[in-house]
Amino acid sequence: MASPETRLLALILAGGEGTRLMPLTRDRAKPAVPFAGRYRIVDFVLSNFVNSGYYQIKVLTQYKASSLISHIARGWQLAPILGHYVEPVPAQQRVGRDWFKGSADAVFQNLNLISDSMPDVVAVFGADHIYKMDVRQMVELHQEKDADLTVAAIPVPIEQGSAFGIIEADAEGRIIDFVEKPADPPPMPGDPTRCLASMGNYLFRREVLVGEVVRDADNAESAHDFGKSIIGPMVGGDKRVYVYDFANNRPPGQEAKEQGYWRDVGTLDTYWECSMDLVAVSPVFSLYNREWPIRTTYQHLPPAKFVFSDTARRGIATNSLVSPGCIISGGHVSESILAPSVHVHSWAEVERSVLGEGCDVGRKARVRNAILDKFVTIDPGARVGFDPEEDLARGLTVTENGIVAVSKNTHVRA
Repeated sequence: MASPETRLLALILAGGEGTRLMPLTRDRAKPAVPFAGRYRIVDFVLSNFVNSGYYQIKVLTQYKASSLISHIARGWQLAPILGHYVEPVPAQQRVGRDWFKGSADAVFQNLNLISDSMPDVVAVFGADHIYKMDVRQMVELHQEKDADLTVAAIPVPIEQGSAFGIIEADAEGRIIDFVEKPADPPPMPGDPTRCLASMGNYLFRREVLVGEVVRDADNAESAHDFGKSIIGPMVGGDKRVYVYDFANNRPPGQEAKEQGYWRDVGTLDTYWECSMDLVAVSPVFSLYNREWPIRTTYQHLPPAKFVFSDTARRGIATNSLVSPGCIISGGHVSESILAPSVHVHSWAEVERSVLGEGCDVGRKARVRNAILDKFVTIDPGARVGFDPEEDLARGLTVTENGIVAVSKNTHVRA
């Protein structure tokens, strides 16, 4: 395991707009989007670091950061007397009038965070992926290889490779080539169906990271992006750049079937698909591992309540996640996720859907294959997810796969 003396500072890049997740990102940054009922997307990466025993975490924010900053301030209180913290760092324009020009520029504009703490290792991780990772195992490899940079990677189907930075490594794990979003991704050795994709999670030797982002900042032609501008130029030079195979990572208590689970919830369709991964009887991604809890803010809400036992009017939820404060009063919920304080009224039906906090589904209303943001009201007898033309006429969003997304505070009339 990684040396306990290793001083690690985590920089979490949480400034993304998440435009493809509209309308869920209309009022919030992508890492602040609710997920799995009680959580925000950012909770997963923060839980990974805290569960791994790394307690010095800076979250770099930019777009629509209010919701994200409030969530961290209210829910992620560590032990300051021990030097433990999760601190949001808004964009400050410390080196000029520009906002962050890219992920590398975000770190460059916050180099004071590194000089203030002087860590041995700087972890630069994204904030918008769903996964569990024991970061100690990656740090251990980073130290064993005496690496300047270690890049976490995962095999993906080769037809998806054009969406990622693709890695080629030798038998020792040293990266010999890195191509950002190639049109024709190179396959993995011995497996023409898959390629090795960067997860956007990096471990740097402190002085190397500082030198690289300073070099990049002086290049007016740079994209100021870690993949294109930092990783690529480091590969093939005199730096020791290694790959860490995330498929080998196994947090304590995790079942074998979950190993290697990592999802980028970049679109409404993938967000819905990841949500459905959670509701199976034996889910491929479980929230119930007590040795690796997903942590979040706590709300003082009563237990979920199911009422009416009449044969034709019985509050039921099957293959679903139901959060505290919910009331299922004579309605039927199946294969769905209900955030806190959702109310499903008599004879209503909710199927394969994600309902945000405070949603209200009226009597005999029907909701199917939908994502409802917070405080959506569905009138009695109204339908969502049954007729795409009807949903579009109401101003709702309908994806290519037929998933319907409803904006926060929307009133859907019958």
